[in-house]
Amino acid sequence: MLISHKKSSALTITAMGVTALCSALAAPYAFADQPTAQEPPRLVKTEGAPDLSQADFDAAKEIYFQRCAGCHGVLRKGATGKPLTPDITQARGQAYLEALITYGSAAGMPNWGTSNALTKDQITVMAKFIQHTPPTPPEWGMAETLKTWKMLVKPEDRPSKQLNSLNLQNLFSVTLRDDGKIALIDGDSKQIVKLIDTGYAVHISRISASGRYLLVIGRDAKIDMIDLWPKEPTKVAEIKVGIEARSVETSKFKGYEDKYTIAGSYWPPQFTIMDGETLEPKQIVSTRGMTVDTQQYHPEPRVAAIIASHEWPEFIVNVKETGKVMLVNYQDIKNLTITNIDAAPFLHDGGWDSSHRYFMTAANNSNKVAVIDSKERKLTALVDRLQGTQAHRPGGRRQDPTPGARCQLQPPALRTGLGHQSPGRCRCLADRHRPAQAPAIRLETGGFAPGPGRRFAVHQDPSAIAPPVRRHHPEPRRQAQPVGGGVQHRQARRRLHRTADCRICRDQERRPARGAAGIQQGRR
Repeated sequence: MLISHKKSSALTITAMGVTALCSALAAPYAFADQPTAQEPPRLVKTEGAPDLSQADFDAAKEIYFQRCAGCHGVLRKGATGKPLTPDITQARGQAYLEALITYGSAAGMPNWGTSNALTKDQITVMAKFIQHTPPTPPEWGMAETLKTWKMLVKPEDRPSKQLNSLNLQNLFSVTLRDDGKIALIDGDSKQIVKLIDTGYAVHISRISASGRYLLVIGRDAKIDMIDLWPKEPTKVAEIKVGIEARSVETSKFKGYEDKYTIAGSYWPPQFTIMDGETLEPKQIVSTRGMTVDTQQYHPEPRVAAIIASHEWPEFIVNVKETGKVMLVNYQDIKNLTITNIDAAPFLHDGGWDSSHRYFMTAANNSNKVAVIDSKERKLTALVDRLQGTQAHRPGGRRQDPTPGARCQLQPPALRTGLGHQSPGRCRCLADRHRPAQAPAIRLETGGFAPGPGRRFAVHQDPSAIAPPVRRHHPEPRRQAQPVGGGVQHRQARRRLHRTADCRICRDQERRPARGAAGIQQGRR
């Protein structure tokens, strides 16, 4: 019994000693990200910027990706929006930045605060965040891409003919942005066919050359390939081509229909070519390089619009910041031939003319429209903006003598549901940054269009007359505040509106009424 007792004590002491020893050895190697009870939370520090907790910094980084990176760039060097590098933001100061984020600006900055898109606390954190050095996201190569590739249904297991009764020529793909889904809507019955989980904030729904496959890409760079032939539309493949992306397209040249799929990324700045049936990645090409105007190296030239040529086995790729249009020949996928065409910086959206020969693309911050001849493979024209307008999407502000439907956004087989068609007049409205409650917009009678975002009005009737729609700060509101037993009215904390002092009002009074354009865009 005595021997047994001693062994037990020895074992107990040994166990306690090992525990203490392990704790002592681990203490010097404790991670800084895991504060102890005695240590304060970890702070993110940048010279000249207000300190931020790691939690607030991470939350702001996510908000910036969702709301800001599309205009200001992942590295905050600016594109459609102004640059937000620390040397600029710190000079502005915290109060200025909070006011700018809250109320927006006449240059196009949305009013995130008054539209209830961001809370006051979020705005305070965002104003601090953009004064810090921007975090650089990781690169995304073939190894990372292959890890995300999933072939959910093999090509040999897919139906050989359409098994449903859907009219694929009248099917709508509607983005449910914050829900991470799309809704397929039957244009004949006006019924929802199916809700399909996708990436975050789908940016483009693109139909394949055959009309069988629907490809959607979210801002999180996730591509979903949906087969429309089964009894109910089914997702058959998915892949992630980066951290942020905007565009996807399939090959359209005769003999190469749907052989390849291409996707362009915002970050990293590159495009990825994949197998057209399985989305297996084949080639990744970086777009970093020199700008067309100053011949300066740009670290973040993002891929904007991509369209497939009908004249050559090529993809036509817009590279935003460098201002180059790349003609990517995919005849030999292992030895790509790329022709660079100098256009203008900040290339954005683009599309075909009616002949599918000329690709027209807007360089929004350069206020130009570039016209590419896909047959001759060269720049045909670089058109300056029309007087008093800004180039955002080509062909949007011109007189059209013949009425015609303008709601078909994805010809010939798929249309994205953003409006309503009627025999006499068609009006499509799209709000990029949706407020909590959408304000009314008077298009036929003219007037101002307050609220965040961009809106488009499309008219079929060329005789309709509508003055330009302009973004405008509203009259200051009065708020009722209970004081004691009565009610005291006070002026809201907004700048008092005086028509005589308002540049927008003066411009509106001087500007003559203009005939209905193909598309009129209301902007700040």
